[in-house]
Amino acid sequence: MEATVTTANNDEKTWGGGHEIQPLGSSYGKMMMWFFIVSDALTFSGFLGAYGFSRFKFIETWPLADEVFTHFPFMHGVSAPMYYVALMTFILIFSSVTMVLAVDAGHQLKKTKVAVYMFLTIIGGLIFVGSQAWEWKNFIKGEYGAVETHGGSLLQFVKADGTRVALADFAVKLPEQREALTRSKTTWFMEDAQSLPTYSVAEIQAGFKAHPELLVRTETLTKDKKKTVLSREESAARLSEAKYVVEGANLIRNEYGNKLFADFFFFITGFHGFHVFSGVIINIIIFFNVLLGTYEKRRSYEMVEKVGLYWHFVDLVWVFVFTVFYLV
Repeated sequence: MEATVTTANNDEKTWGGGHEIQPLGSSYGKMMMWFFIVSDALTFSGFLGAYGFSRFKFIETWPLADEVFTHFPFMHGVSAPMYYVALMTFILIFSSVTMVLAVDAGHQLKKTKVAVYMFLTIIGGLIFVGSQAWEWKNFIKGEYGAVETHGGSLLQFVKADGTRVALADFAVKLPEQREALTRSKTTWFMEDAQSLPTYSVAEIQAGFKAHPELLVRTETLTKDKKKTVLSREESAARLSEAKYVVEGANLIRNEYGNKLFADFFFFITGFHGFHVFSGVIINIIIFFNVLLGTYEKRRSYEMVEKVGLYWHFVDLVWVFVFTVFYLV
């Protein structure tokens, strides 16, 4: 008894990317964009999930967003917690509105309107990327400074009323020799081979002794979600354990609190910023194609719609990043 295998040519029933068969009523290009968006959404979900687990584990030492993101352009020394981040978010969301208008104008084959709205979307994206870079600069540079103990605890300085005090406001200059570790001095292999902070531990300790009104605040949160302020005696005892002077934040140390906060901040906001920057570049390419009349000749502005899907996704992701990092 023989087994017979038959094959049939079902090309007319399979989707080859043409217009004859459109799954879910979408073209091949739009379907591929949706596949990318879903896969990228899973990636961001993993990152934000890891952030959430880490924050839950170290909830007592996690930095407070209202104390970290307090800067506003051209307002040096003025505490404006979350104001600029809110403005950045508004600009990015507004760029989604202009993208919607560009897509709608494309459906109506109105070239001029498409170009205008695409241009506004590009401007919004550039402002957001520039604002994020400015925020990174302030986050890396720091504002007040802190001290890290041998055990890894972070010590910040405040007045009796809880007002933060910067290291520059009380540190004293001591006649000591400090030398940065460099490769030319055969110390390149040492873990601490990095640029020196503005002040040494001894200068901070001496300045603290000279200012009896100062107290030390630890990174541990109380039940009222406020940092724990130590007494003068406890402050002096903890400060005697100081090992490093921390200014700003990087992948190793963080003056605002738990080190993982800075790691996640740089990675997640940087990853999202790369998406926004990529979207701006793509929008610029599409914008010039619109000016050249490429889509006018095709009698279809579907490419604008596909780019719009990506841009809306980037904006939606930022809403989640904004909520997780800044609001929760």
